[in-house]
Amino acid sequence: MRARLVQIGNSRGLRLAKPLLEEAGLTDEVEIRAQAGALIITAVQAPRAGWAEAAAKYGRSKLIDPPTNTKFDDEEWTW
Repeated sequence: MRARLVQIGNSRGLRLAKPLLEEAGLTDEVEIRAQAGALIITAVQAPRAGWAEAAAKYGRSKLIDPPTNTKFDDEEWTW
């Protein structure tokens, strides 16, 4: 698909067709980065997206360290 850059104030803009946006899965907010001769537009990823799935691969026992005593535990706390 070809498009023409249009003047918007002191900037230039690009109109993207709705079917193209839907096919790419882009919504209201995108991330844009420049690369030699190209602009790369990607969907914004939610913070920590995919963390739960990645953690599930390891299982609970490999993600949690065994408890360790602190100075408070060793020197100041009495039962």
